[in-house]
This record gives sequence, C-alpha cells and structure tokens, in this order.
Amino acid sequence: MTAITHRRVLKISAPIVLSNATVPLLGAVDTAVIGQLGDAASLGGVGIGAVILATLYWAFGFLRMSTSGLAAQAHGAGDAGEVSAVLLRALIVGAVAGLGLVALQSALFAGAFALAPASPAVEGVAHQYLAIRIWGAPATIALYSLTGWLVGLERTRGVLILQLVQNGLNLGLSFWLGLGLGWGVWGVAIATLIAELAGLALALWLSRDAFGPGLRQGLARLGDRPAIRRMFSASRDIMARTVILQLAFTAFIFLGARYGDVTLAANQVLIQFLEITAYALDGFAISAETLIGQAVGARCLADTRAAGRICMQWGLGGAVGLAVAFALTGPALIDLMTTAPEVRAAARDYLPWLIAAPLIGAAAWVYDGIFIGALLTGDMLRAMSVAIVAYVLALVILLPLIGNHGLWAALMVLNGTRTLTLWRLYPKVLALVARR
Repeated sequence: MTAITHRRVLKISAPIVLSNATVPLLGAVDTAVIGQLGDAASLGGVGIGAVILATLYWAFGFLRMSTSGLAAQAHGAGDAGEVSAVLLRALIVGAVAGLGLVALQSALFAGAFALAPASPAVEGVAHQYLAIRIWGAPATIALYSLTGWLVGLERTRGVLILQLVQNGLNLGLSFWLGLGLGWGVWGVAIATLIAELAGLALALWLSRDAFGPGLRQGLARLGDRPAIRRMFSASRDIMARTVILQLAFTAFIFLGARYGDVTLAANQVLIQFLEITAYALDGFAISAETLIGQAVGARCLADTRAAGRICMQWGLGGAVGLAVAFALTGPALIDLMTTAPEVRAAARDYLPWLIAAPLIGAAAWVYDGIFIGALLTGDMLRAMSVAIVAYVLALVILLPLIGNHGLWAALMVLNGTRTLTLWRLYPKVLALVARR
C-alpha cells in the first residue's frame, strides 16, 4: 500500500468536501426555477414531491457506505475479482430496489399523501412531478453503489466530477426546460431525470475497471455466500443506525415546536450550522472509510493505526476551525438566514451550542468512518443504541429544567456519548487486523 500521510488524507477528503458543497445548490435551483412561475401550488407540489423521493431513496443510502467498506477491503487485499463482485452485487440490489419503487409507485405515493395530505392543487402538481422523477429511481439507487465503490478505491476526484456534471446538467436543463421552453414543473422533473441517467452513465464509465480483467472472476463469485452475508449484515447495521439517528433529529425538531414559532424558527436556522459541519467533516470520515478499509484488507496494523490517527487529527482540526468560524461569523450568518428580529435574537441565544457542536461531534463522525471501513458495523450500531438511550434520558431530565437549551444539550449528549462509546470500542479495530 501507499504510505498513509496527511497529503493522502487530504487528497481523498478535499474532493468530498467540494462535492458536498454542491448538494444544497441543487434544491435551491429547482426552487428558484419553479418560484419564477409565481404559482404557490407548483412550488409546494415540487417541494413535497422532492421530499417524498428523498425519503424513499434515503432508505437505500446504506448501499453507499457498505459498498465503500467492502470495496476498500477487497482492494487492500489485492483481490481484483472480489473488487468487481462487490460492485456487481450492490448494483443488482440497487436495480431490484429501484425497479421495485417504480412498480409500487402508486401505493407509495398514495401512502405518502395519506400521511401528509396537501391541497388538491398541490397534490396534483406533486403527482405530475413524481410520475416523471420516479423513473430515475434505479439510476439514483445505483449511484449510491457506484459512489461507494469509487470511495473504497480512493477515487474521490471521480466522485467530485460526477457531482459537478450531474448537478451542472440539472441546473442548465432546469432553467432551459422549465423557464426557457415554458414547460414548468414538467421541465424541472425531466431535467432532473436526464441528469440522474447521465450521472449513472458517467459513474459506470468512471467505474469501468470493475468490468475489465476482473469481471469474469467477479461474475463467478457473485453467489459467494459468506460475501453476501457480509454485505447484508453491514447494510442492515448501517441502515438501523441511520434510522435511529434520523429519529433522534426528527424528535429534536418536533420537541422544539412546543416552545413556540420563534424558537422553532431559530432552531431551524441553527440546524443549517449542523449541516455545514456535517458536510465539512464528512470528507475526513470518508478518508477513514477508505484508508481503514484498505489497511484492514491488507492486514497492515501500522497503516490501520496511521489512518485512524491522521484522519482523527484532521477531523478534530476541522472542528476547531468550524467552532472558531461560527464564533466569529455566527451572528452575521444568522442575519443572512432570517430578517425577523425575534428569530435573530433567539438564534443568537442558542448559538453557543452550535459553536460547541463541531468539537463534541467531530470524533464521532470520524469513528463512524473507521468502523465502516473495518466493517465493524455491529459495534457502530451498538454505540448508537447506547447514545440514543443517553439522549432520551437527557431529554427527560433537561427539558423541564432549561427548555430549549435542554434540547440542544441533549443533542450534544447524543454525539458525546457516540464519541465515548466508539472510542472504547476502537481497540476492536486494531484487534481485527492483528487477528488476521
């Protein structure tokens, strides 16, 4: 293996950070295009449709992480056949899942609108939008697998290129079809569908090595039962962990609503700081996935230690930088996000929690990458289970005492507990390599 260095970690993480920076732009473009139509129903319908699809696709996000860990270990072991087989198995799962969503679209959309009903006009627009976008489901879910495979093989520059091309194409086509040709909602939906299909084609080309010399071996090993069990075990653990984490954040939002509209709005503003933190530090977590996975596959204890140490150093360094940035620019960022004086004042009151958030949560993000790379996903799930218990206890104790401050404190307890639990479990990563 190539030596684990600071430069190598940055070479992996920098494209991911840049790629993540384009994600919020995509939703903003669709909103801006539809907003120009001057029709509230169109804007609401596209927004609801996008949320429904994002929720459906989110259920298969585990494919990105499980594929990266499996591909990294196979690559580290120098097993070209298994490197191909990992991608082929994930693509099969993605194709089945995507086609399943297409086949079940009527029932899924009916269920979504039963849970969150909207006006007839908004639902009508949403159905128009969804009827086109749903055909991109196989491509979108397959892209999770392809992205994870590229990450596992340390090709994050390809991930950045993929994101820029896909988002850039979507941007240009949305304006042209939606506004230029006057197709409105249909135009925006078709633009996104074309971008998804183009992204799939580009990702397959970027992953063409999987279909090269090792393809025959990969096809021969598709049905390898131990490998399939590893895939489904990792996917199950990651999905369960992600569901628990999502429930924690959903509870945070709903519990904040009990303190009034102003507090709810302030929390929503400050959540954007958490998203910035996640996007910025995600690169170092992915570096850990890649390098730990390869080191475990290569059975190299020294590289495993070095990868964990250097990725953690950059994660914590990035957290300090974000904390300082939030302390210096936080009030100005709040003012950019809202013009309501009472919301600005409330957000400033809770800003110290967001300054502390990167410092408390950074290690947990990097540890997640380490455990995914080592495929010790069961331990990652156990750590999340312990953390959610601590979170609930903190909510029960702190909400009656300090209200919304207690809500933010409980969120810090969640991430702090994740950090401590994963730190206690980290020796299992080293023991895994030593056993091999």
